[in-house]
Amino acid sequence: MATVTLKGNALNTIGELPKTGDKAPDFLLTATDLSTKSLTDFSGSRVVLNIFPSVDTGTCAQSVRQFNTEASELENTKVLCISKDLPFAQDRFCGAEGLDNVINLSDFKTGSFGKDYGVTFVDGPLEGLLSRSVVVLNEAGEVIYTEQVSETVDEPNYKAALEVLY
Repeated sequence: MATVTLKGNALNTIGELPKTGDKAPDFLLTATDLSTKSLTDFSGSRVVLNIFPSVDTGTCAQSVRQFNTEASELENTKVLCISKDLPFAQDRFCGAEGLDNVINLSDFKTGSFGKDYGVTFVDGPLEGLLSRSVVVLNEAGEVIYTEQVSETVDEPNYKAALEVLY
């Protein structure tokens, strides 16, 4: 279990992020076209998992925008923006913002991604949603960087996350 804060108040997650060097757990998530995507769909690519509570909050929306901008400059890299938002909300947001360098995926069906990656909140006002985190994978699906943002209203460290890809 990891502890982070929301405006200074402690929140706990169901577990811990995978460790650097670990093989990333596979997942089944729902894309905006309602298809099912797994980690194996991105085999051979470097993958940035941008995990957050909801695209309908300012900080989460900014992380999608920022990674969208950064992703356009990286070769062989996919940015997966993962939340429990419904695929319709994710699609609406990216369409309205003109964001096309990220792939939105939802953990709304089973919540197994949040459990397997240790990021589901188990208490507090965000209970059931996903903790703001970044996990970066190499082409072999191994974890090469992780960050669980200690204060949920803060943005992730984009520079540190992307430096491992240069």
